Amino acid sequence: MADMTRRSFLEHTLMTATAGLAAASLSYGAEEKKGDDADTKNQPGEKTPNGERIRIAIIGLHGRDKDRKVGEGRGMAHLDGYTYDDRVEIAALCDVDEMHFAAGQEKLQSRGRPVAQTYQDIRKLLEDKSIHAVSIATPNHWHALAGIWAMQAGKDVYVEKPVSHNVSEGRRLEQARVKYDRICQGGTQSRSNKATQQAIKYIHEGNIGKVLLARGLCYKRRDSIKHYEDNSPPASLNYDLWQGPAQDRPFNENRYLYNWHWNWDYGNGDIGNQGVHQMDIARWALKKEHAVSCVGFGGRFGYKDDGNTPNTLTTIADYGDCKLLFETRGLPTKPFVDGGQGDKGIAIGDIIYGTEGFVAISSDYGAAVAYDKSGKLVKKFKGGGSHFANFISAVISRKQSDLNCPILEGHYSAAACHLGNISYRLGEQEAIKPEPKIVAEDIDLSEAYKRYEDHLEANKLALEEMTQSVGPKVVFDSQTETFGSNAKANEFLTRDYRAPFIVPATL
Repeated sequence: MADMTRRSFLEHTLMTATAGLAAASLSYGAEEKKGDDADTKNQPGEKTPNGERIRIAIIGLHGRDKDRKVGEGRGMAHLDGYTYDDRVEIAALCDVDEMHFAAGQEKLQSRGRPVAQTYQDIRKLLEDKSIHAVSIATPNHWHALAGIWAMQAGKDVYVEKPVSHNVSEGRRLEQARVKYDRICQGGTQSRSNKATQQAIKYIHEGNIGKVLLARGLCYKRRDSIKHYEDNSPPASLNYDLWQGPAQDRPFNENRYLYNWHWNWDYGNGDIGNQGVHQMDIARWALKKEHAVSCVGFGGRFGYKDDGNTPNTLTTIADYGDCKLLFETRGLPTKPFVDGGQGDKGIAIGDIIYGTEGFVAISSDYGAAVAYDKSGKLVKKFKGGGSHFANFISAVISRKQSDLNCPILEGHYSAAACHLGNISYRLGEQEAIKPEPKIVAEDIDLSEAYKRYEDHLEANKLALEEMTQSVGPKVVFDSQTETFGSNAKANEFLTRDYRAPFIVPATL
């Protein structure tokens, strides 16, 4: 497409892509159980090995909120999901903080399930030969090592998103899966929802023509985490185990609980938290593996606190014949929309643009809608599903192909997040105005940049006085999974591991 035609196309679809989504999609899927809240009862005729239940361990319960009260974390959602499945026995709970076990046992009791064995140290858990599989919901920096150790111990693995803390770890997980012949599922659960599956199939069948651009959106409000002084960990927590592969740091509330997400030692910012779900859908729609190159820019704007990941980040990944544009915003922002549509639109979701139309997928995952290139609604997609149930089915069948998100797919999507972060972290501080040269060179990035400026101004930030990190275009070799001779970029592909919590360099 010539630039003017391309710009006209984008300007038109910006005005129409989200106009009807709130009414046609979000409410359309409201009666569906969404994601892993869906019923996962055993399917007729499906048998477990020797007629026994799959004995699974939940690793990482995260049962406290910021006020240190027992709460509902992602690990508790794993526990909750598996209790609906008659094929599963939740045999063990593992968490570095013993205070979480009571909430887990209470949940099991409320569902008529037996008391589970508890472990504070994952290594002790993995010695239990009666455990068939593990479901990992730890902080990001533990995902790969826990998964590798589990497969080495003969366990099948469900590992939460992002499956890795850095690019190298994702490849190590796939190598372990092959070497130890295990079932390993990545935790982007939208892969198991019928609406998303149908929408992606619709795209892949050519119904929106040649796909030009996938847009992922993560407009999710995040408050400042403020500042806390280092102090002593609670008596119930084994802080050495919690740190695991990460560097040794003093205990701090802002390096623990949920706020580890905003610290590079443990998390990957919101692009690798909420955003990886939308990144996965976008890359799935493009039918691509690794990007050829990536650019990222942004900053931690609007407040000063203990976080060191950006709360505002835009990245664009080039796949050769198509691109993936991703926008992460933590400050207050209106949903993505243009053309005076008010508060309608998408805050968290994806829009996939083709030459003959486009598809919008909401963060509900139980609904999606397709439009022709004039903006006319032509098809709706509906239906939920359970990623946990899909994992158990594959554990029973012993077929990696039965997984909706094999670990290799999880690796590619996590890597797409990592590449954007790497460009950002390599960036030089530049003024926000005028538009940086590297941004102006790309029509899609330039379009996003104008809205990015408007967003910051809407938050009453003085752009003329601000700087941002503007990353270089990092060129990625998909065969070697390196940045070639770019030594500075290659340093971010792995990390210095703290013994004995070392992810092996190869398997």
